[in-house]
Amino acid sequence: MKLATTLTILVTAFTITVVLAPIAIPILRRLKFGQSIREEGPQSHLKKAGTPTMGGIIFLLAIIATTLIMGTMFNLFTTLTVVLLLVLVGFGVIGFLDDGIKVIFKRNLGLTSLQKLIGQIIISIAAFMLLRLGTFNTVVEIPFTGYSIDFGLFYIAFLIFWLVGFSNAVNLTDGLDGLVAGTASIAFAAFGVIALFNKQADIALVAFAITGALLGFLIFNINPAKVFMGDTGSLALGGALAMISILVKAELLLLLVGLVFVIETLSVILQVGSFKLRKKRIFKMSPIHHHFELSGWSEWKVVLVFWSTGLVVALIAVMMEAFL
Repeated sequence: MKLATTLTILVTAFTITVVLAPIAIPILRRLKFGQSIREEGPQSHLKKAGTPTMGGIIFLLAIIATTLIMGTMFNLFTTLTVVLLLVLVGFGVIGFLDDGIKVIFKRNLGLTSLQKLIGQIIISIAAFMLLRLGTFNTVVEIPFTGYSIDFGLFYIAFLIFWLVGFSNAVNLTDGLDGLVAGTASIAFAAFGVIALFNKQADIALVAFAITGALLGFLIFNINPAKVFMGDTGSLALGGALAMISILVKAELLLLLVGLVFVIETLSVILQVGSFKLRKKRIFKMSPIHHHFELSGWSEWKVVLVFWSTGLVVALIAVMMEAFL
C-alpha cells in the first residue's frame, strides 16, 4: 500500500466522522441518550451526567463507509476485511443494546455480564468459522523469540478468550474523556503499520480507517467531552483490535501494544481479588485511571500520561517487529 493510499484512508475516515458528529450529537441529545454517572465514582464526574452517549455509532459508520469506499476503489476488500467488519459491527451491536438499556431505563447497568458474554462468544465463533474457510493457520508466535505454539483445534478457545478479553479491557478503560479514543487510535495505527510490513493491505485498510475515524471523534470527545462513545464504541474497538492482532499473526504482541488496556484490566482484577480475600483495597478506586484522579491528578494529566504510555509501547512494538 502506498503512502498516498494510507493518507487517503485516514483523511476519508477522519472527514466522515467530523461531518457526522455535529449532526449526530444533537440527535442523541434530543433523544435524551445521556450518560448516567456512578454515584460511587469520582465526584468530579457527576457534572458529566447527561452528556450524550452511544457516540460510537458515529465512528462506526465512518469506518464502515471508509472501508467500503476505499476497499472498492483500491481493490482491498477481501474475506479478512469482512471478518474484521463482522467483529467490529457485531461487538458494536452488543454495546449498542447495552447502552440502549442504560439510557432508556436511566440506570448505569445495561445487559447482564452473561448476556454480553454469550453475544461475544457467538460473534467470535462466527469469525473463526469464516477464517477457517480460507488458509488461516492456528500458530501463535511468541514475539521476538522465534518460537511459536500451534494451538490446533484449541485455537478457537484462544480466539474467543482474546476477543472477549480485549473487548472488555477497552470497555474498562473508557472512563475519562478521550482516553480510549486516543490510546486505541495509537494501537490501531501500530497494527496498521505491522499489517503493511506483512503486505496485508486489506487489514491495513481497516486499521487505518479506524485510526482516522477515532482521531476525528477525539475532536468531540476530549475534555470536556461533547459526546461519549459508550459501550457501542468501546466493545467494538476492543473486539476489532484483538481480531487485527490475530489476522496479522501477532496475537501476543497485543499485550505490549495494548499495555494500557492490560494494566487497566489487571487493576480491576487485583482490586476485586484483594477485597474478597483481604477485605482491603489496593487502589483508591479501580480501574486504575480513577486511582490517579483520586490521588490528585487532573483528568487531562491522566489521559496525557496514558496516551504517552500507549505511544511509547506501540513504537517499541513496531520497531521490534521491523528490525527483529
